Parts: sequence; structure tokens; C-alpha cells
Amino acid sequence: MNRIGLLTSGGDSPGMNACIRAVVRKAIYHDIEVNGIYNGYAGLIKGNIKKLELGTVGDIIHRGGTILQTARCPEFQTEEGRKKALRHLQEHKIEGLIVIGGDGTFKGAHKLAEDGFPTIALPATIDNDIPLTDYSIGFDTALNTVIEAIDKIRDTATSLERIFVIEVMGKDAGNLALWSGLAGGAESILIPEESYDLHQIVEKIKRGYNRGKKHSIIVVAEGIASAVAVAKQIQAESNLETKVTILGHIQRGGSPTAFDRVLASRFGAKAVELLVNGNYNKAVGLYNNQIVERSISEVLSAGREINRSMYQLAQQLSI
Repeated sequence: MNRIGLLTSGGDSPGMNACIRAVVRKAIYHDIEVNGIYNGYAGLIKGNIKKLELGTVGDIIHRGGTILQTARCPEFQTEEGRKKALRHLQEHKIEGLIVIGGDGTFKGAHKLAEDGFPTIALPATIDNDIPLTDYSIGFDTALNTVIEAIDKIRDTATSLERIFVIEVMGKDAGNLALWSGLAGGAESILIPEESYDLHQIVEKIKRGYNRGKKHSIIVVAEGIASAVAVAKQIQAESNLETKVTILGHIQRGGSPTAFDRVLASRFGAKAVELLVNGNYNKAVGLYNNQIVERSISEVLSAGREINRSMYQLAQQLSI
């Protein structure tokens, strides 16, 4: 294999640039040319492809976002759209493709693999919702961003003796809410994978105030409920002033943590090694701190699981 392609797709996540850097430098180490595909699958359909050099990826390991930019592309879900993409890959003499992104990115990679094109998929999403990998690129950074926000909100919540409901991202997965809620000492955590009783949450808040507690923090995953609606109901039932903070896209930005930089570097290097060794149509992941590969189809068919023992621990510690 002499020339490979590289793209980032879907929502951006901190560490994507570190992964791009690793792919380019590892490939050049093996005398392989790397072509960057800009704006994800949409750019592939349009033929927005440029050669990447060592200098292209200089001083990007610490930067959030993605220098290749990203986009969502409904057209790629069509057969005609994928034919255009494959035609551009052939025109640029690209022999293998590495894609970096989340669930939608993996589905696109699987379609290319079914069409016979050698493809490797790397998990990068702050939602950490890709099956069969302990972590995806960007989750740790987003988690620390949320925790920092919770710590700051707790200061003002204590000063004003108020309830704060904090909404975090995650689509239909509760990992970001669960981890940040446990690490931030939240009184209640609402996630899509578990049902909740708002009356019980209000009773817990009341018990806390009766024993002298000055504040309460409720973390809500965007996929389970609206923080605004939850706050209104809590205030109506408790008669305690309740405020809402929706963290939004601040969770996606920022310089990646050391963990995400290392994870991204390991994933990127592994992807190149797989292509070099003719081991195609694989998804790279982390399991027990070891880099592993599985078929993309296996990852897509596996069910996503939340760590329920962690959820139970959060409940036990927030009595």
C-alpha cells in the first residue's frame, strides 16, 4: 500500500488532531503517502482531497477540533453518493482509508468495506458510545470540561443555597452524565439507560436540606430529559429555587487531555499498521489498556452497555 486517505466525520472531539498527526507521521515513517479528505464524507463525495506532509501536522497535537474539518453527509447514505466517493478515491489512487469519528462514521466505513474498499475506523466521540472499546477519543477531555463546570457551579450553588440542574451532552448515551455526576458529587444523575422518579429526587433534596445541606446538583443527560423541564418540576414540588445550566458545545472544544492525546496517537498508529499488514475493515479500540481490533460489523452489531455498577455507586454515595 503506497497511498492512503484520512478523514474525520460527524461531531468533532478533542484529540482528533492528535490522531491525524499520528496517522500522517506513522504512514510517512513507512514511506506511505497520506491524502487528507476535508469535510468528512461530504468532502470525499466532492473530491476535496489534498496531500498531507509532516509540516501539515506540526503543532496540532494540543489543538481541539480537527484540521481536516468535519460534516454530516446524508448523501453518503445513498448508493449514488458512495459511488461518487469511491470514484474520487480511485482517481487519487488511494488504496486504503482511515476514518475517525462516531457511530455514523462507523456506519459509513462499514458501507465502504462492503463495497470492497479497505477501511479502518477509529472511535472519536465525546459520547463514548462506541461498543467494544473502553474509551473513545475526546471523552476524557469532555469529561474534565464538565467536571470543571460542576465544581464552579457548586461554589455559587453553595453561596446562594440553590438547586442547580446541569444538562450535559451524550445524544442517547449517558456515559458523560454518569461519569461527571459521580466525579462531581452530584446528588442525582439522570441517564437514558435508567428510569428515574422525580418525586424520589425531590424527597432526597428535601432530606438534604433538613439536615443542613446548602445546595444540590442534578446532572441530566440530554438524551433522557430537558434540564429546563426537570428544574421546573423540582422547583414546583420542593418550593426551592432551582437554576439551569446547559453546557452545550463547550464540552466538545478545548485542548485534549494527556490521556486523549496518548489514546489518539495509539489509535492512529495502529490504524496504519493494520493497513500495512493487509488487515482491513477493522475498528480499533481500547480494552484493558491494550489496543485491539475487531471487525467494523462486529462493533456495529454489538449492544452498547452502561456501567450499572458505577450508576449504583453514584446512588449509594449521594444519600
